Amino acid sequence: MNRRQLLTAIGGLGLTGGSVLAVRGDLPNPVAEESSALPLSFETIDAPGSEAGEVIVPKRGTPTFIDLFATWCAPCKEQMNELSAVYEEYGDRVTFVSITNERLGGTLTERDIRGWWRRHHGAWTVGIDPDSDLMAALGAGGIPYHAIADASGTIRWRKAGLTLADTIRTELDRVLEEP
Repeated sequence: MNRRQLLTAIGGLGLTGGSVLAVRGDLPNPVAEESSALPLSFETIDAPGSEAGEVIVPKRGTPTFIDLFATWCAPCKEQMNELSAVYEEYGDRVTFVSITNERLGGTLTERDIRGWWRRHHGAWTVGIDPDSDLMAALGAGGIPYHAIADASGTIRWRKAGLTLADTIRTELDRVLEEP
């Protein structure tokens, strides 16, 4: 193996390792990050726990748990069980919002999202972001993706991939305990 092949192989290992971390959601999470792109406004749909209208993300004055999802995403379906359990415990102290970047029209309707939401026990605000503005503002490369903003709107935690309820609880408690 010549030097060029060796360097290419070593570089490839680094990229592969980084890809594995990204898929597992283990990339470092910036803490206390203010985004000039936030807050943003999104259309909400009439679904269990959600009313048609608009939502500002993150909501100022209360910690906000942000969930990015899609109805076609298998891990997002699995994630809903974890989110439902946490929402029941924290729903009165934390604003929960789930946003999909799917576009309505063609094969996907608001009724489809409402049905998916009902089948997966969603009980909080659900909105749509067809231009993926929230994904861009959070630096999310995929879904499911989660972030927690404190009451001032500063992002305190973020994670890509399936997130267990215990992890969400730990991170919410950390934000709720801040002075």
